[in-house]
Amino acid sequence: MTTPQQHPAPPQQAPQFPPQGQPQGYWPGQAPAGGYVSPIPVRKATLGGAIASEWTKIRSVRSTMWTLGVMVALVLGIGLLAGAVVSGSAHTGERPDTPLLILGFYGVLLGTICVITLGVLTISTEYGTGLIRTTLTACPDRGRVLTAKAIVFFLLVFGITLVCTTLVSIVDSMLVGDMVSRAPSGTEWLKATVGVSLYLALLGLLALAVGTLLRHSAGAITVMLGVMLLPLVLAMFMFSSSLADIREGLLVYSVPNQLAVLYSSGASNGISGWTPLWIMLGLAAAGLLGAYASLVQRDS
Repeated sequence: MTTPQQHPAPPQQAPQFPPQGQPQGYWPGQAPAGGYVSPIPVRKATLGGAIASEWTKIRSVRSTMWTLGVMVALVLGIGLLAGAVVSGSAHTGERPDTPLLILGFYGVLLGTICVITLGVLTISTEYGTGLIRTTLTACPDRGRVLTAKAIVFFLLVFGITLVCTTLVSIVDSMLVGDMVSRAPSGTEWLKATVGVSLYLALLGLLALAVGTLLRHSAGAITVMLGVMLLPLVLAMFMFSSSLADIREGLLVYSVPNQLAVLYSSGASNGISGWTPLWIMLGLAAAGLLGAYASLVQRDS
C-alpha cells in the first residue's frame, strides 16, 4: 500500500500592507527589490541630534574638565588676587590710579591658553583616535558635524567665561571700589564681562578651525599660540625706524592688546570700543569657512 506523497507547505508571502501602528515605508520583513529594510527604526539625522552627540562627547572626556578647570582657576584666582593686592595697598597710604575692571585682565589673558587648547582638542583628538570615522558615519553631513561642534564649544566657553568675569568684576569692585576716582560705566561693565566672554569664545572657534585644518593637536596648538604671542615677540625686535609702522601694527592687533581694549574705557593705539570683537569675529568666520571646505573635500 503506497502512502500519499506529501507536498511541502507553500512559503508564506510577505504582508501586502505595513503592520498596524508602523509608518508608511517601514515594513519589517519585506524588502524592496534589490535592497534590504532593517526592522530597526532609523531616526533621521538632524542638527539637534548632532548637538546632543557633541555635548555628550565634550563633557565626558577628561581633557575638557581639566582644561576648563585650569581656566576657571586662572581667571578667578589671578583676578581676585589682583584685587586683593590693590586693596592691600590702601594700608600703605598709596592711592593707585588703576582702572577697576582691568584687574580681571591678567587672569583672562592666561585663560586664553586653555581656551585655545580646548578648541583644538575638540576635533583633533577625534582624528588622533580615529573616532572621526564613527562620527562621520553616524552623521555623513560634515557641515552639520562642524556646526554642532562650533555651537556646543562656543556656548560652553561663553557661559563659563561670563560667570567667571562677572564674579571677578563684582568682587574686585567691592574690594577696591572706594579707591578709584570714577566708577565704571554700564558700557564698561558690558565690555569687561559679555564682550570679553564673546572674544574668548570666538578665539576658541578660531582654534577649532585651525584644528580642523591641521588635524594634529600639537601642531594646531603651536600655531594658535604663535598667533597670540608671535606679534608681540616680533615687535620687540623691530628697532629700526623704517619698521615703526609694522611694529605698531603688530602691537595694535595682537590678542593681548585687543583684550586690554575691551577692559579700557578709551582708545589703545588706534582701536577702541567693540572693534576687537569684530576683528575676532571676522577671523573666526574665515577660519570656519576654510575648515568647512577642508572637511568636505578631504577624506576622513
